[in-house]
Amino acid sequence: MRTAQRDAELATRAYVSGLWVHDTLADALTAAARDTPRREVVIDGPVRLDCATLHDRATGLAGVMLNRIPAGSVVSFMLPNWHEAAIVYHAATAAGMVVNPILPSLRDHELAFILADADVRMIFVPGDVGGHAYAAMLQRVTATLPDPPLVIVVRGEPLAGQLAFDSLPTQPAPAPALDPNAVRMILYTSGTTGRPKGVLHSHNSIHALIRQIGRHWLIEPGSAFLVPSPIAHIGGSIYAFECPVLLGTTAVLMDRWNSEDAVALLTAEHCTHMAGATPFLQAILAAAQRANTRLPDLRVFICGGASVSPQLIRTAADYFERALVSRVYGSTEVPVTTIGAPDDRDRAADTDGRPGIADVTIVDGEIRARGPQMLLGYLHPEDNTDAFDADGYFRTGDLGHWVDGRYLVVTGRAKEIVIRNGENISPKEVEDVLLGHPGISEIAIVGVPDRRTGERACAVIVTDRAPGPDVGDLRDFLQATGVAKFKWPEQVVVWDALPKNDAGKVLKHRIRARLVDADE
Repeated sequence: MRTAQRDAELATRAYVSGLWVHDTLADALTAAARDTPRREVVIDGPVRLDCATLHDRATGLAGVMLNRIPAGSVVSFMLPNWHEAAIVYHAATAAGMVVNPILPSLRDHELAFILADADVRMIFVPGDVGGHAYAAMLQRVTATLPDPPLVIVVRGEPLAGQLAFDSLPTQPAPAPALDPNAVRMILYTSGTTGRPKGVLHSHNSIHALIRQIGRHWLIEPGSAFLVPSPIAHIGGSIYAFECPVLLGTTAVLMDRWNSEDAVALLTAEHCTHMAGATPFLQAILAAAQRANTRLPDLRVFICGGASVSPQLIRTAADYFERALVSRVYGSTEVPVTTIGAPDDRDRAADTDGRPGIADVTIVDGEIRARGPQMLLGYLHPEDNTDAFDADGYFRTGDLGHWVDGRYLVVTGRAKEIVIRNGENISPKEVEDVLLGHPGISEIAIVGVPDRRTGERACAVIVTDRAPGPDVGDLRDFLQATGVAKFKWPEQVVVWDALPKNDAGKVLKHRIRARLVDADE
């Protein structure tokens, strides 16, 4: 497990390299408001926030927080990709609070767990969005908590005991001194293998992350990120809140995904960067082709978070001829573990890229990583027990191997390995090959119990060519591409869609549960 001495050694290296600093995001926003007051940092439809406006609104809200809850409290927001979320994020930072983004797609059960687990003292929610009444949900949930948080409603009418965001008075309060190494963010894991776990980050762990992508992703002052990924995920949050202040970029927010609208925004706002999971890249590519545009302003598209077909990367790179299109790998715990392959087009497609500032090793097939951008730990100390090895590496639970000793290939989750007749099968390896089949739009391979072989590999596919390929078609394709016979799926089912989270990650535990239920 991690030790104080080892952490001190890593910290020293982080400071010497400039990845860690002695100031904070709040200091950076103050400097930006002073030096470039009119520079736009957030675009949300007709609303355009410049540095001075964001600073003024954030510091005003910070005073409200400090007058109502103690410094160091947890402040949550459960908002779509709206500019108000940026104000809340920077206000919580300036007030010395711990910010906790929550996915708007969560409902009563998950929300009640997070509010109680993190002891949230204040939460910002929308009124009604997408047919869901958030203010009413908060009334139900807070009624079950012994010490409920203060609820503030954004773009909606508050209910009894709640406050309206636009009616909050300006309440100046002395800003606390901030420690760049203190916990300033809690992000919850998806809980696919148990209860969700609170991942803790500091100013400096996020600062190191931002400096890394600034070095490797062709970002310069004036670059613009289109941000359709949820701001409650680590990816969406850094592009929406951190890069605009620390790297001089602009965040163009999308609160509802539509590929045609995305292409229009990329064009109108001259967006240079976008990052997202496979479905975002697939949709942007198709929409751009329909609109007969190659998005000449686009310089970088970073693809991660779900299975990424090498062919998709190549096709997109060929079409967006001025852009670097690359796979990357990371997690909430060690964000942007790899930076892609900006210097090698083939490796950008065939691998998950090379490590940037993270030190990555593979032990017994498992990918392990440590570095200045890694989590401080989990909220509950018991969750740290098996999370780190004796050398301080975070144990990702992902399996992988090296290519050319430099580039990482992620082959899947250790817990997703299919064990058939004693042979280990990596679903991702086979999925990547089958995504080249003309009849397959999406695919997920999972293991389901089998009395004869222990498990059988079932391929769940989405196709636009009814009735879609069958087991024989897949076997012929895999044989022609040289995949070993023991890895071929034994079962194929066709679904209209694969279940995914808001970041586009396929939820294999749900697929497996549905298949098991169908067998019973």
